[in-house]
Amino acid sequence: MNPKEWRDNFLRTIEMRYPKFIPCKVYFSQATWHKYRERLEDLALRYKRLFPGFKRGSIDFDNFGVQRKGNVFVDSWGCVWAFAQDGLQGQVIKHPLIDWRNLDKLKVPDPDEGLPVEGGPSISWDVVEEQVRKAREVGGLAIVYMPHGFFFQRLYYLRGYVNLMVDFVRKSPQLYKLIDILLEYNLELVKRILRMNVDIIVFGDDLGNQDRMPISPSTFREFIFPAYKRIFGLIRSHGVHVYLHTDGHVMEVVDQLIEAGVSVLNIQDRVNGIENIRMKCKGKVCIDLDIDRQWLLPFGTPEDIRSHIRRAIIKLGSRRGGLMFTAGVYPDVPLRNIEALCSALEDYMEYHKELSY
Repeated sequence: MNPKEWRDNFLRTIEMRYPKFIPCKVYFSQATWHKYRERLEDLALRYKRLFPGFKRGSIDFDNFGVQRKGNVFVDSWGCVWAFAQDGLQGQVIKHPLIDWRNLDKLKVPDPDEGLPVEGGPSISWDVVEEQVRKAREVGGLAIVYMPHGFFFQRLYYLRGYVNLMVDFVRKSPQLYKLIDILLEYNLELVKRILRMNVDIIVFGDDLGNQDRMPISPSTFREFIFPAYKRIFGLIRSHGVHVYLHTDGHVMEVVDQLIEAGVSVLNIQDRVNGIENIRMKCKGKVCIDLDIDRQWLLPFGTPEDIRSHIRRAIIKLGSRRGGLMFTAGVYPDVPLRNIEALCSALEDYMEYHKELSY
């Protein structure tokens, strides 16, 4: 599969223009590489449609970077991150705005300093531009990733989760000011990315809990939706697609996310329900289905995994497109289930063509 073919098919899937295959992405956490090492390399080399261009020796199994157990990192906003396990994301343990009296002293990062990374050092714009240039050079998909936790999560990274929930109820005037600050910062980042002539910009913001949202749809509409609409609307006005990853149960605001301008919605299957996703999303937005990493991948059987993927295509797929798959694989997933996942995704990559619509 050459880069031009991948790009064309990816855009056809988003735009529902009858793609040749269902785009499937499998991500291994650094902790997973560390655990399985050469055995995971062997697997990646066997499934060339999922891992095109993968080369043995390209992964440093023991390089955890910032994400090392016991490490503490202060990000560009002044949030203090602590890491409890090698190769997995940490959490904020000190919030710069735990007291609203600190708002006027908040140090807002300079957008020119680079593209932020959640819980890690920023990437210089030169590096980002070079990546886009190389993709364009070979006719590939030009894609840039905004930081995970770019808005809703960043609010509680700065303020603290409980404090933020209280702020939503009290409608604290400082919260409106902080939202404006964060909106302007993200718009500046997006403007710099749009100058690079990209195809798609990826965002991540986990909006849901396990079985419900932490805020009501009306609270989302008042505080979060306007910023999403401004940011995503700017991108779509330039003919660029918006990809949003959001973990947790988010069914109550899917319609608002689509209204805000999301082109591809990456949501979790188990916590939202395949049938709910079908009713809310199918035909309205491209679904990138996040395969269940809580039960199915670590504890299911290979047969469970295979039947789940087939069922998801039948329920959510179409010959027109509009469906992708993403699977995040962590160290609790047995190697046999990783094999089953990759095998099923490759085997069913063109199964949407057998559907009647």
